[in-house]
Amino acid sequence: MRRTALVIVPTYNERDNLPVLVAALMEYPEVSVLVVDDNSPDGTGALADDLAREYAGRVDVMHRTGRRGLGRSYVDGIRSVLDRRVDVICQMDSDLSHDPRHLRDLIAATDHADVVIGSRYVPGGAVVNWPLRRRWLSRFANTYIRMVTRLSPRDCTSGYRCWRRAALASVPLDQSESEGYSFLVEMLFAASAAGLKFAEVPIIFVERRQGESKLSKAVLFESAITPWRLVASRRTARPTAR
Repeated sequence: MRRTALVIVPTYNERDNLPVLVAALMEYPEVSVLVVDDNSPDGTGALADDLAREYAGRVDVMHRTGRRGLGRSYVDGIRSVLDRRVDVICQMDSDLSHDPRHLRDLIAATDHADVVIGSRYVPGGAVVNWPLRRRWLSRFANTYIRMVTRLSPRDCTSGYRCWRRAALASVPLDQSESEGYSFLVEMLFAASAAGLKFAEVPIIFVERRQGESKLSKAVLFESAITPWRLVASRRTARPTAR
């Protein structure tokens, strides 16, 4: 890899998965990690501190104590690293569903794109260990999001992404309202409005091996209404013709 990268990893009760993920990321000399722990009751935050000492200078930890949520974790994490001297800032789940072996390809693709998405739904991409109902839900969600928002990526809900640092700095994070997974869609919507260029790289997504899914009815509801909220906000922001 020619580019330096920082991977932001939000965590909540991922004590079993985090050491495996961090060890795999540390195999890339150009990569550093920021763990953003959401006050995990299982001790993930303390374990992250141990990893920061083990990989001193390459792993940092942010301990959040406010309202929980993936979106809030990412906003706080991104704000804290935008001024670092790295070429690329990446997003990655902590449950081992995002294989670090794909990271090299995502980072390389930032040579010709501002935002690179690790995509399950382009040729070469796939999902492993999901039941048919979950596959259908994910496919439907992406079709629904693209139809409402007119976003071009085929996998708008993927949380495996790499951004050029300057491109990410142009996204108005302060305007984000999403707390859960819909934050991922909101980021792409803001990136599209900013004129950023997208690319998708195929990944093999593997369902978590340890721990519990964070997908809840509240998360699904927020995800359903967010595309309409984003479109409405864009229309409201347009100047009135005279």
